[in-house]
Amino acid sequence: MTNQPDSNTTSNQEGNSTNGKTEENSSGNSVHLIIPPPQPLSQQPFYQQEVNPSDPRILLTAIAIMGIGLWLDQPWIGFSGGLVALFLSLRVIFPSIKAWFRQYLTPQERSSLLASIIFILAIVGMAKYFGVYQRISLWLNNFKYDEFGSWADWVGALGQIMIAVLAVYVAWQQYVISRDLTIQQNRITQQQTIDAYFQGVSDLVLDDQGMLEDWPQERALAEGRTAAILGSLNAEGKAKVLRFLSQSKLLTPLARDFRLGRPIFDGSGGYAEDREYGIRVITLGVMLAGADLSSTDLRWTDLSEANMVRANLHNCDLVKANLARTVLFEANLSQADLKGVRLFYGSIEFASPRSRSLPPNYETGAYTGAVLENTNLTGVKNLTEEQRYYCCAWGGEQTRATIPGGCEGIPNKLGR
Repeated sequence: MTNQPDSNTTSNQEGNSTNGKTEENSSGNSVHLIIPPPQPLSQQPFYQQEVNPSDPRILLTAIAIMGIGLWLDQPWIGFSGGLVALFLSLRVIFPSIKAWFRQYLTPQERSSLLASIIFILAIVGMAKYFGVYQRISLWLNNFKYDEFGSWADWVGALGQIMIAVLAVYVAWQQYVISRDLTIQQNRITQQQTIDAYFQGVSDLVLDDQGMLEDWPQERALAEGRTAAILGSLNAEGKAKVLRFLSQSKLLTPLARDFRLGRPIFDGSGGYAEDREYGIRVITLGVMLAGADLSSTDLRWTDLSEANMVRANLHNCDLVKANLARTVLFEANLSQADLKGVRLFYGSIEFASPRSRSLPPNYETGAYTGAVLENTNLTGVKNLTEEQRYYCCAWGGEQTRATIPGGCEGIPNKLGR
């Protein structure tokens, strides 16, 4: 009969196997060794516990020892406690400082900061060998403080100077704010004036049905209003008025009924142009003579036959503008964009500047061109070969010297 092992014995052996190990002795019998589990830290004797330098109790103990040394007037106790507290606190603080530097400073910035500190320390150390400190000490020993009054007087004078500087700064800031507000108010006022002008001109030249009714007196009043407002606006305001008048066809010579003088429709929903015999609603004349239009937008504007003597068109956007028969004598067109600008009508072979006595011929181009004598064309953009030829041929020597690309091989038809 086979003996079955006791289940309780087996389970006890399995349970004990987790807490010990089995060994065989010399006689072959197995001996089970039981190893006790590790005790919690709170149950261990104090001499077996691991010491944590960041424990607040240790830090408080060290600072208490220093306090006791100070109270008992025992330097070695106080110094020892303070030294221990210093090193223990540094051991706790240093990892936080190191983590802060790694988080907020890149490796390059950390290297630069370290190099700057070393540079300052090196300068401080080298000053010792050059005798800087000795000279400062000698100067301080020989300095006569009583000749310069008390330090209180110096501090008071410095305070008064700082107050004066602060007052000047506050006054300057007030001036800047007042200037900006004045500029903003002037812009608003100017825009209101321009809007009123637009409405006034529209009411003056249109009837109740919206048809153009520009009788001679109405045209005269419109020209008077335009001359008055152009004389009171800055460059940006002038450009707005010119774009409005040009897009409204009020600067374009319109075909007229010779009996009534009214504009004629072109059959396409607009008014017919007549460059040779047409009459403009508003004739600019000399309104733009010497005007400042620098750095403005004058695209697609009709400035033909305007007198723009000595006008400043520096850096203007003149794309597709009409400058035929425009007087640009001594005008400044430097850095202007001349893409698609019309300088004349007809053919380049027969085109010539306007004449005071001879009528223009819009078929051949004779006397239909702009007057470009002594005009500054330095750095103009998008200048075509046809435009360059006309400017070189009819601009004169002073104008030819400013044309991009030069005028080699192009005759000077102006003769001066």
